[in-house]
Amino acid sequence: MDGRIMTKQSRVLPMVEIFQTVEGEGLKAGFPTTFVRLYNCNLRCKWCDTTYSYAPHQPEFYATIEEIVEQVVQLENPSICLTGGEPLMHGDKSAALIQALAEQPVIEEIHIETNGAIDLTPFCALRATNTDVREKVRFIMDVKLRSSGEKEAMVWENFPLLSGQDEIKFVIGDEREFKEAVEVIESYYEQGQLLFSPVWEQLAPAALVEMILASPYKRAKLSLQTHKYIWHPEQKGV
Repeated sequence: MDGRIMTKQSRVLPMVEIFQTVEGEGLKAGFPTTFVRLYNCNLRCKWCDTTYSYAPHQPEFYATIEEIVEQVVQLENPSICLTGGEPLMHGDKSAALIQALAEQPVIEEIHIETNGAIDLTPFCALRATNTDVREKVRFIMDVKLRSSGEKEAMVWENFPLLSGQDEIKFVIGDEREFKEAVEVIESYYEQGQLLFSPVWEQLAPAALVEMILASPYKRAKLSLQTHKYIWHPEQKGV
């Protein structure tokens, strides 16, 4: 992103896993998807379900961008989920991986799960200037609320950077937190698909549905973690 030429060694990323499954959440839920999970995160959310992806745990392996792309292409899924941890915290390396994936003809769509505490400016600039990235990349920004313990880390300036093709996810623990999400939307939201997801085993999906229906957000989407209904909630690689 800063114009420097990256050496092969500098193109190495710490990894957790690469696997194929069906997407469990958001607009692509149910579609065959290759997950690329990068290691480490800049947050420590109280309800995080991928604590194995950051310290004190260690990376499962290291891979060059070329090696990652090769594994992804071999799986032949048109949809890619770049996740973590926080997949954008590696800066230039994250950007180079995004561009390399977007250049692959077999890949039609890349959705990037980001935690809202990383400045999206350089990544949105890449999307604006690179045709492949612009046509294929979407951000799913997970806005942290009170129950996460990380609300103060949010970069609120990310909201105007998002486009209509992006998704904005709120993980809701109770009715009070839904009202908190509404306050955030009224203060910062401009465009993008709104997603409301219940905290697993804390808020019943039916209760969240009632909140959505009683709200003015008639184009919002209930997003359930369907992979946790299909497999054991703690199973990896699914």
